Amino acid sequence: MSFNMNRINPNQTQVFFHDGRFETLTNEELEEFLLHMGISEVISGIEQDITD
Repeated sequence: MSFNMNRINPNQTQVFFHDGRFETLTNEELEEFLLHMGISEVISGIEQDITD
């Protein structure tokens, strides 16, 4: 499944799927989504962006 992400504020990220759907996720929901997708290495980068 292909998707792009766009941080819209410090606690929310929009996830745009290539089929036209999108979801707005909190940091906790985003972490769960990325773990489910098997992209755990991205989470540390996101957490780093949040703390900067």
